[in-house]
Amino acid sequence: MPPAPAPESRLLPPVDQRSAARGVPERFDRLDALRGAAIVWMAAFHFAFDLNHFGWIRQDFYRDPFWTGQRTLIVSLFLLCAGLGQALALHQHLSWSRFWRRWAQVAACAALVSLGSWLMYPRSFISFGVLHGMALMLLLLRLAGPRLSIRACWLLGAAALLAPWFWSHPFFDTRWTNWLGLVTHKPIAEDYVPVLPWIGVLLWGFALGRWLLLNRPQVLSAELPGSLAPLALLGRWSLTFYILHQPVLIGLLTLAATMRG
Repeated sequence: MPPAPAPESRLLPPVDQRSAARGVPERFDRLDALRGAAIVWMAAFHFAFDLNHFGWIRQDFYRDPFWTGQRTLIVSLFLLCAGLGQALALHQHLSWSRFWRRWAQVAACAALVSLGSWLMYPRSFISFGVLHGMALMLLLLRLAGPRLSIRACWLLGAAALLAPWFWSHPFFDTRWTNWLGLVTHKPIAEDYVPVLPWIGVLLWGFALGRWLLLNRPQVLSAELPGSLAPLALLGRWSLTFYILHQPVLIGLLTLAATMRG
């Protein structure tokens, strides 16, 4: 008799073996659409931020809870989607070579964000923003995630979210050390997404994805309504959109400002 399947693989949807052999992930339209919704929300937020930068509206994006709360929710949604994606990658047995190709793209885009923000905001440029944080956190999750149970992911995620509330030190306040997140005060930067507490959201997305694949696989694999197909398409090109949308928005607003004299 063949051996019984492991408890966490008994109810998983089948993997497309041809795609797995080529190292190509099977797409889940619902996850892509969720990522696409995060992209649209982020673009709307950045458009308002750029309008404020050009002086066409007057808002405090650094202290007003309406805007800071949106930023927190947008970053959380991105990291939740990234965690879900890593759970699917683990289920599909995607290779390290596939991971490294995607990781290199994220890291390269993070470097471009630092350069572009330094040109626009030399005093508050982005040294460890969402892409920087995602690159490091994805690497940590790829190394440790397969060795963690679902319960351990939930618990470690909660610990990561709570850690900065209970421990901080001036040592972590410099640009070279603030990436960990245990700072005594938030650095002056246009974007700041340190490992702590944000890896907690990534771990929760990873745990949620594994739990859904085990108990409710149809939540991820069910057919997407046709009206949401554009969001799914956008979600598949999220990194490209992320890196291009701000130069396009700023260029269009610069042109509009020039035409207005």
